[in-house]
Amino acid sequence: MISRRKRNKVKSEINIAPFTDVILVLLIIFMITTPALMQPGIKVNMPKTEVSDSEDSTNIEVLISKEGCVYMEGKQVRDENVEGVMRELIGSNPGKSVVIRGDKTAKYDYVIQFMDKAKKAGATKFALAVENKIIPKRLK
Repeated sequence: MISRRKRNKVKSEINIAPFTDVILVLLIIFMITTPALMQPGIKVNMPKTEVSDSEDSTNIEVLISKEGCVYMEGKQVRDENVEGVMRELIGSNPGKSVVIRGDKTAKYDYVIQFMDKAKKAGATKFALAVENKIIPKRLK
């Protein structure tokens, strides 16, 4: 009789449990940190364009929400204080451009009222900000 020996066979399978644990931890970290990385601020749905202009860091950025609220330097400014705040922001450089980031559903009147107050405060250059529209390239 041939004696049978119990042979220890080597398992060639990969244990993926530690790998799965690492992936889940990374997923949780990304889910927690992603909102912190996003720019905090007011949600403004801007119109889109195909042409883009470069932005200058010396610009004064103004947000106008769809309700007509004006935000300068990330803070809401009441209608009666717009001229005073604009005078402070323009300061010694009256050539600064005022970049208006208005919600595309905001009334046109809100933008015109703001521009009128900004002109009274000494602003002379205005620009309207838009988002770039991504146009997919056609496959040939």
